[in-house]
Amino acid sequence: MPNIIEVTDFLAPELDIYARLTENQLFHCYEPEKGLFIAESPKVIERALDAGYMPVSFLLERKHVCGQAREILARCEGVPIYVAELEILTRLTGFPLTRGALCAMRRRLSPEVKEICAEACRVVVLENVMNPTNIGAIFRSAAALNMDAVLLTPGCCDPLYRRAIRVSMGTVFQIPWTYLSRKTADWPQPGIKFLRELGFKTVAMALNEEAVSIRDQRLAAEKRLAIVLGTEGEGLTDDTIADCDYTVRIPMAHGVDSLNVAAASAVTFWELGKNIPEC
Repeated sequence: MPNIIEVTDFLAPELDIYARLTENQLFHCYEPEKGLFIAESPKVIERALDAGYMPVSFLLERKHVCGQAREILARCEGVPIYVAELEILTRLTGFPLTRGALCAMRRRLSPEVKEICAEACRVVVLENVMNPTNIGAIFRSAAALNMDAVLLTPGCCDPLYRRAIRVSMGTVFQIPWTYLSRKTADWPQPGIKFLRELGFKTVAMALNEEAVSIRDQRLAAEKRLAIVLGTEGEGLTDDTIADCDYTVRIPMAHGVDSLNVAAASAVTFWELGKNIPEC
């Protein structure tokens, strides 16, 4: 029997996670390894459940209890389900809900880099990508276009921020990811050295005179590549570019100088993720 609770008091403490706590506060609710995050929309929540994340509670538009969220709720017996009309939920959370469904879920311990790279042929490294929309879009492209894992430097946006999860359409739960290190000093030189020790050639995506085309056959012949993408606007640091094995660019037309990092990632993953030599 669903544990359905009507929202009658906006100040109820059990609603703090939806109405009053910031994403950083959610992250630190029970220490970073055991914090919370918010998944939004039935499809995204379903993918999180499929990946083994544990729900704490739901906040739903009333009609979804017997509608789009019905099968999800059947998998979460006993979990509190707070319900109200969409207008009330929007006032409570301060933003319009995508498909009228939120779920607070528990974080998990991040896996080790060696663990998720053990069988990987193509991994993505994100250097200080801070925009959650870009993070979400990159994850979606990585999952769709044959990348095996995503590694993040300490300056990156958290992939479990609500907007990043939503833009990714839940693919943050489908492709392995972790942080290369939580220490800023561990990137780029120590991090790139570590990737080499794991057997990867590193590819810096950057627009400079020394860059080779993404169609360069040497790239296609590499069994294991770590593809490094930088933040919007500034791109990769000079140290990162200098330390990588290749500097690579996407050829441009019509005088266009560059692509948004999310768009560039999709082109890169498509080109470098096809016809991969056997690892």
